[in-house]
Parts: sequence; C-alpha cells; structure tokens
Amino acid sequence: MKKLRQFSHKSVSPAWGRLLYTLFLVMTLSMVFVQPAFAADTIWSKASEIMQDVYNQILLISTIAAIVTASVALLLMNFSRSGRTVDESRAWLKRIIITWAILNSLGFIMSYVVPFFEGGKWVAS
Repeated sequence: MKKLRQFSHKSVSPAWGRLLYTLFLVMTLSMVFVQPAFAADTIWSKASEIMQDVYNQILLISTIAAIVTASVALLLMNFSRSGRTVDESRAWLKRIIITWAILNSLGFIMSYVVPFFEGGKWVAS
C-alpha cells in the first residue's frame, strides 16, 4: 500500500484583491438592477395596468384559438359522414362560442363595474 501524503494545515490568507473586486462587482450590479421608485404612480395603478395587459393578451390568444378550433369543428361538421362526429362537432362549437363570449364579456363587465368603486367605496350614480 502506498502511503498517503499528509497535507500540512497552513493558514492561508484570503486573496484580498479578489475579495475587494468581488465586493465591488456585487455593489455595482446591485445598483444596476434597482428599479427607480418614481417610475410608477402607485402600486395599484401599476397593478391595474399589468392586469389590463394580461387580460388583453389572454383575449387575443383565446380569440385566435377559438377561430382555429371553431373552423376545425365546422369542417368536421360539414365533411363528416358519421352522425356522431357531426353531433360532437356541434357540441364543441357551442362550447367554443360560449367560452369566447364569457371571456369577452368579462372585460365589458369590469369596465362597467369598476367606476362604481372609485377610491375603494361604492359610488352610486
């Protein structure tokens, strides 16, 4: 058996230059990634803006998906020889139209209801 070398436990001082440079990089990058506080009016206005953008994106994607799936259902309904396929296509077409109408009406409802709650209180007209 070979003898394993014994390492001496010398006290190694840290590389101060490397530590200072790392500290400098951390501080500099933390300043780069900080968002200015004056960029938004309030947190509620920013949240409202974000939610409106998300809703518009969902509406766009759902409209495209509804058009594609409805066209597939209509093609299956028109060119199928099976009565079962026609019935299933008609049922899917109903579901697609109902879901799309609900998603579109949510935006209308919110734009109609939100003005009644200005300032967190019920405002009757």
